[in-house]
Amino acid sequence: MSDEIKSLESEGILSATGQNGEKQEFSEVSELSKRGYQLLKENRIGEAMECFSRILLVDEINNYALVGMGDATRKRGSFREAVEFYQRCLNHHPGNNYALFGLADCYKALNQYHKAIDIWEQYLRHDDKNITVLTRVADAYRKVRDFKHSKAVYLRVLEMEEQNPYAIIGLGHLHYDFKEYREALFYWEKMLETYKDGVDIRVLTSLGNCHRKLKTFEKGIVFFEQALRRDPYNFYALFGLADCYRGMNQQYRSLEYWNRILEQDPRNKVILTRAGDAYRNLSEYDNAVDYYQRALNIEFDTYAVLGLAVVAKSRGRYDESIESLRRLIQQDPRNYRIYIELADCWLKKRDKNQALEVLGDFQKLGIRNNAVMEFIDKLKN
Repeated sequence: MSDEIKSLESEGILSATGQNGEKQEFSEVSELSKRGYQLLKENRIGEAMECFSRILLVDEINNYALVGMGDATRKRGSFREAVEFYQRCLNHHPGNNYALFGLADCYKALNQYHKAIDIWEQYLRHDDKNITVLTRVADAYRKVRDFKHSKAVYLRVLEMEEQNPYAIIGLGHLHYDFKEYREALFYWEKMLETYKDGVDIRVLTSLGNCHRKLKTFEKGIVFFEQALRRDPYNFYALFGLADCYRGMNQQYRSLEYWNRILEQDPRNKVILTRAGDAYRNLSEYDNAVDYYQRALNIEFDTYAVLGLAVVAKSRGRYDESIESLRRLIQQDPRNYRIYIELADCWLKKRDKNQALEVLGDFQKLGIRNNAVMEFIDKLKN
């Protein structure tokens, strides 16, 4: 018996060899396995599955075939079916790294991050220096909002590989998710320093978003414009620019970018509402009403209804606005903006007591809001 046959027997390709027929069987299984994995690389998934199925008819617990079937079904997006193949392999071949890796990736794709973490932790018992797996573990901890463990694993990767882009990007996302925008900037800027003009466009939009959140809008605009020069249709760059100009109260400029998004996606009700707000702030009420109605024709939207109520108030139609805002409170009782607009309607009607009563109703919900408290102080003083 050759060393090659002994080796492959120990890996589970063939249970026993020795007779000529068995050697031939082994040879066929080996060729089918190689062929199957080559077909997988070429993305010829159906043909690859045929190869692996033929192996399983001969040896139903063959680890290469079970992992191959798992990989093939995972590539097809059939994650639950893939899970079954990987688990079958692990039942007979505990600790098979390829099965563990595939199984964890399936759980991640199914948004079952805790299960994915458990499997990856098992993998790391066999190979605790695998940077690919470590970054996946850190990503999964980030998805379940476990800041401490996620950061620790990302930093562990950076100790092993100082400029690892996945860990740096992951740390940027992690701090951004937890509203630590200055810390996120540190990591995104690190990517920019390392890759300069070759940096991924998503790094540019992430830098812009950090500045947008920090209200350093002028700095954010620089990065969004860089991204837009690379891709004139990039949604995140267009949205970022529109929102920065909105934050700078340059409504005409924000409208340019809201409308550019709508050219690509005319049924985006969030953008229709934002554009409606811009027209309303410019006192272009007919245009504002048109955009709000277009949003509502898609489906109900609180902010489109709120926008229409504010337009009615701005046109002096206070009773119409009050009625609309009252109905809106019933549907969205914890939205402080609705109470402020309703109180302002009563104030415009010179009924301060009603205005105070509306704001008092909001406070009874037990929500502390500075804008509401400032309005109450203004009315009382």
